[in-house]
Amino acid sequence: MSSSRTFELIGAPYDGAATLGWPGSRFAPAKIRSALNWMTMRAEGGQVYALETGELHAAPLIIDGGDAHVVAHDLETTLENIAARVGHSMRAGNVPILLGGDDSLLYAGTKGVHDAVEGQIAVIHFDAHLDVVDENEQQGRFSHSSGMRRALELDRVQRKHTVQIGLRHFNFPSSRAYVEAEGPAQITARTFDKIGTDESVRRVLEQIRGADTVHLSFDIDAVDPAFAPGAGAHEPGGLTSRQALDFVSALAPYCDSFAITEVNPLKDPEGLTSNLAAYLCYYFAFFGAKKTN
Repeated sequence: MSSSRTFELIGAPYDGAATLGWPGSRFAPAKIRSALNWMTMRAEGGQVYALETGELHAAPLIIDGGDAHVVAHDLETTLENIAARVGHSMRAGNVPILLGGDDSLLYAGTKGVHDAVEGQIAVIHFDAHLDVVDENEQQGRFSHSSGMRRALELDRVQRKHTVQIGLRHFNFPSSRAYVEAEGPAQITARTFDKIGTDESVRRVLEQIRGADTVHLSFDIDAVDPAFAPGAGAHEPGGLTSRQALDFVSALAPYCDSFAITEVNPLKDPEGLTSNLAAYLCYYFAFFGAKKTN
């Protein structure tokens, strides 16, 4: 294991690609940062007391890199700008934590990683939806319904190392055809409910084995709306907040970047979902402070 890593927050206040579901995730980076401050203030003398381990630990090193430059009327320029910010963070030796924003950022975050590093890249994608739509008149090619498909078209993003978790309910027949032909692997919400967190983590780690770099992208609608009502869409039957926190904690030491997307403060009573998103970020930094190769 290497020495402690530095995690850089990068806001992406953009929801112009949310052509299905509810807009509003442009307001999420500010809300998540506010909730995250509640956690970072608990550190004293560079340490934090983790109740679930019963021990004092070094507080994670989290810096705020501000927001990427978004262009409200220009989706593709915005995605390129966000990708560039993620890549700049990685080249500086940091672990980017991208705060969305809609799930078109799945592509932008993956591209930023892809352009900054060499070797094969794995993508772990938590989502209720497949996000493999190719193109249509309403959404174009880069909407929040196409992020995984566009990411898999990048040269060194490996289908054999890519996995989606939390999928449920119904989708397009054309998406089924694509997944059967091109991957990625799946752990549906129903499968997760049967096998549990530990076995799901084992399967994901087996899937990403052999990749040089791992990007973890978490669409908040992977979590059941009972725990995350402030999402771009409500899909019942998802993960609990406890399961999401445990899953991200277990994967964090193996990951090189993180993104949280589709948090919608306009649909979020009492800020519950922004708070959960902030905890997911903090747990990612806390448990991912040292990289496991």
